[in-house]
Amino acid sequence: MDGKAVDRVVELLSRASQTYALTGAGVSTESGIPDFRSPGTGLWSNPEACSLATGEAFRRDPARFYRFFLPLWRDYRRAQPNPAHLALAELEKLGRLRGIITQNIDGLHRKAGSRVVWEVHGHLEHLICTRCQRPAPFALADEAWEKGDLPPRCSCGGVLRPQVVLFGEPMAADFHRVLVFLRQGCDLLLVIGSSLMVYPVAGLVDYARQLVIINQDPTPVDERATVVLRGRAGEILPRIVSGLRARLLPG
Repeated sequence: MDGKAVDRVVELLSRASQTYALTGAGVSTESGIPDFRSPGTGLWSNPEACSLATGEAFRRDPARFYRFFLPLWRDYRRAQPNPAHLALAELEKLGRLRGIITQNIDGLHRKAGSRVVWEVHGHLEHLICTRCQRPAPFALADEAWEKGDLPPRCSCGGVLRPQVVLFGEPMAADFHRVLVFLRQGCDLLLVIGSSLMVYPVAGLVDYARQLVIINQDPTPVDERATVVLRGRAGEILPRIVSGLRARLLPG
């Protein structure tokens, strides 16, 4: 790990007044949640996953949709935050992070203690009825799985669907909410564990005056970044937090 680069990020964080974080799948891999786009191992390398992860596929055969995705989502919901999630929550407590924009649906940022989180691709906290639009506990999907009675249904009889954004669907309301904040000003955007290949989320980097990219692999905007750190977010972010605490709270 480049110590000088870490020190530079600490300096940027200490000076910026409007800092946000944008996180992708690479933040959660250290919690045992596989990413989506790694060749051969990512979820989207599976043609069945791609064909089922659409609103049309859900409407056509919701039981098949749940049979494929629910085992994965049950693992996501059992996962625990890793040092990267905890470090971001600490940045918020230190007053150096205004909020987290996440592409992840696993809820681990909230579980780690972050209070301001925009889940732009949705979340697995609740289901929503496709008929009456009322929310329902995600546990109803687990119960339907255990009983072998998929898809889960609302008390009105309507099919319950997860509150996640599927291919071909509009972004979650959180995406439009965060745009309001970014348009008011973003001194610094920390991009962590994201390939920046998925739009419209990747376009959010255009609102930042300065970028810091923390990722295992190169991204299309590395040349625009003030600092690029290669490696595991769970190793890099705690180092940054430690340096920032020493700077802000000497002695």
